[in-house]
Amino acid sequence: MRSLLLFLFPVLLAAQTGNAVGQKTSGDNRPPNVIILFADDMGYADIGSFGGKPGVTPQLDRMATEGRRFTNFHVAQGICSASRAALLTGCYSNRVGITGALPSNSTHGISTGETTLAQMFKARGYATGMTGKWHLGRQPQFLPLRHGFDEYLGLPYSNDMWPYNPAASVVNPPLPLIEGEATKQIITTLEEQATLTAQYTDRAVRFIDRHKAEPFFFYLAYTMPHVPIAASPRFRGKTGQGLYADVIAEIDWSVGEVLAALKRHGLDENTVVIFTSDNGPWLVYGNHAGSAGPLREGKQSAWEGGIRVPCLMRWPGRIPANTSTGDMLMTIDLLPTLAKLTGAKLPSKPIDGLDVWPIIAGQPGAKNPHDAYALYYAGDQLQAVVSGDGRWKRIFPHGYNSPAQPPGMDGVRGANVPRQVEQAVLYDLTADIGEKRDVAAEHPDIVQRLDTFAEQMRGELGDSLQKRQGRAVREPDRLADAK
Repeated sequence: MRSLLLFLFPVLLAAQTGNAVGQKTSGDNRPPNVIILFADDMGYADIGSFGGKPGVTPQLDRMATEGRRFTNFHVAQGICSASRAALLTGCYSNRVGITGALPSNSTHGISTGETTLAQMFKARGYATGMTGKWHLGRQPQFLPLRHGFDEYLGLPYSNDMWPYNPAASVVNPPLPLIEGEATKQIITTLEEQATLTAQYTDRAVRFIDRHKAEPFFFYLAYTMPHVPIAASPRFRGKTGQGLYADVIAEIDWSVGEVLAALKRHGLDENTVVIFTSDNGPWLVYGNHAGSAGPLREGKQSAWEGGIRVPCLMRWPGRIPANTSTGDMLMTIDLLPTLAKLTGAKLPSKPIDGLDVWPIIAGQPGAKNPHDAYALYYAGDQLQAVVSGDGRWKRIFPHGYNSPAQPPGMDGVRGANVPRQVEQAVLYDLTADIGEKRDVAAEHPDIVQRLDTFAEQMRGELGDSLQKRQGRAVREPDRLADAK
């Protein structure tokens, strides 16, 4: 009890008194560092501790042993930009006007009126850094330095948005590696893409080295394993299980390097490390895509394979080691939870996430504070809702694509088969994680409760399936609006 009080006192004090913007904290009042490691298109079963291939992810498996596995962790939408907007703002992506995957020529991006994780931490006195995929707007006013990050190195959007993508519906411009807001390099070959994971890792480690004496937030958003996949010569062929496994092995190495940097500086016990993915695997790419394991479908859907992702959290002494939970969580909950832990001030505008620290900490009797979560896809279609405990999932009539069989191979995109949900259904995910058996007729009370919540969300965020406009949707910034 005494150690818990010693930990909580500075957090509570900071929450009461606040910190001036830019003011640094030190000594006993120093809040925890935060590192978020965000893979791109990693499947639920791509990590060993989630059922992945043996020997590919020893560092992530060690992180699971030293931390906590979250087997019912979800993103807000099963696609790039929308998922990242939700992670960084604590809002459903539809609320902040970012849906789908922004194209390379997009003229809109994340609004300056939204508060990102980086801005929240910066106001608390943190050093903030990012490397990797941004995908919330290409123009300078949309890039990380304008949204709370002190430094940035990475790609402004997905790595397949380059002129060499035969599956692209438009001709993309050259793919820039951006340092700050300037183009550092034009990526023209897969060999150059193969250097990205190592470059990002080096930047993350050097950031930790430089800021070891002050609280920091670092966001490492891997380009891989989004297609086109590429591994450095050091990892190419290393696993003996194909190129995709080699790419995952290099990400795993990167995680190990970040953890080693923390240990080297004695920061283990004062750093929250979170590893997860932006959405599920892009199954149409076959052997260049990950595995959703027992889950239905993959990326670009509201089925579990698109939105349920592997998640590991590590904070020695605070997050119980070698534990696992099936409690429902979503990326939108990270911002308010981390605000509570660090004494940071919540955004002034409404957010959708809630503090879920009791679940993360494994506190006895902890329950998810949400009544339910909304699952949007295909722009502003409300395709499903899930009960806050993660058990019940209500799916509404909508169209979706399923990968044809056999899928693509060796980097060639396969075909999709259009499918349709003809009537609303209900799944018990506890008994039926693969979403196969409709139990709506057996649970009319659950159906009514989830339908009531869905109607509430249609009023707030809209639903094009029912031609509804949301009253609480906030507009993104647009290029024409730039000052």
